[in-house]
Amino acid sequence: MKFLDETKVYIRSGDGGAGAVSFRREKFIEFGGPDGGDGGRGGDVWVEAVNGLNTLIDFRYQQHFKAKTGQHGMGRNRTGAGGDDVTLKVPVGTQIFEEDNETLIVDMVAEGQRYRLAAGGNGGFGNARFKSSTNQAPNWANPGLEGDEKTLWLRLKLIADAGLVGLPNAGKSTFLAACTRARPKIANYPFTTLHPNLGVATIDGNEFIIADIPGLIEGAHEGVGIGDRFLGHVERTRVLLHLVSAQEEDVAKAYKTVKYELEAYGGGLEDKPQIVALSQIDVLDEDELKVKAKALAKACGEQPLLLSAAVGKGMTEALRALRSVIVAAKAGEGFGEENL
Repeated sequence: MKFLDETKVYIRSGDGGAGAVSFRREKFIEFGGPDGGDGGRGGDVWVEAVNGLNTLIDFRYQQHFKAKTGQHGMGRNRTGAGGDDVTLKVPVGTQIFEEDNETLIVDMVAEGQRYRLAAGGNGGFGNARFKSSTNQAPNWANPGLEGDEKTLWLRLKLIADAGLVGLPNAGKSTFLAACTRARPKIANYPFTTLHPNLGVATIDGNEFIIADIPGLIEGAHEGVGIGDRFLGHVERTRVLLHLVSAQEEDVAKAYKTVKYELEAYGGGLEDKPQIVALSQIDVLDEDELKVKAKALAKACGEQPLLLSAAVGKGMTEALRALRSVIVAAKAGEGFGEENL
């Protein structure tokens, strides 16, 4: 399935049905009077966050969504039926913006959340509504009100508990595949990952969601490489796992490169709790490992975790460290550990 995290759509709610002009004409009834019914209300356009979706790819094939027009009123005081609504089903984490792509309308952060994007037009009054003591036979009715139309931007920011960041080939996809059932593409060349991947990790009987995004390189915030367009998918995470490959000649420089790109992007990523790990340590001998671990510790100001997803070394410690930060963050937000 292809990945799409931003798209533009056109929506239009339904027009209201017109009111009817009608008079009772029945045998043996001398004064029938007006009996035109009201028009039905036009359909609304709704957006709903649903489970089971993690991309906006469906909106590549359909960009126009129009609700139905309300039925016109009829004689015998019959009101027209309301128009059918239209619902845009989006993944949890989708943001809806105005046409300027800056003004946020709604952030769909919970499964089942619904929001009305455009209200249908009211139905027009039939001529029975206008009968009065001075006008016993009104011969006019109201037309229905027009629906709303607008162009909107949909932008997806995946909701995960932990995010993986690092340079290309830092071992992020291997880490995700080793601790979850996700199967991202893994190969020995840069930018193997071209779109974000999600996986559910389990440690000590507790589950949490991990997001893996394409690697960052120097100048990513200016569009170099794949750029920083996917960093929005780790904005909602509670902790970042920064992987630095042990194959890097200068691990301190590799760490600082990604750290600078996170700060340049903004979005609160620079203030997010971060766990630093030296990955792919199975390629080093003991002396080289000590040297690079020391250099990375000096650069980040803390002792990094040492792990190798390929051979399963250090994975349990890394997952427990992530889980510890997530539990603490959820406790601060009013969630108990049992909700993890």
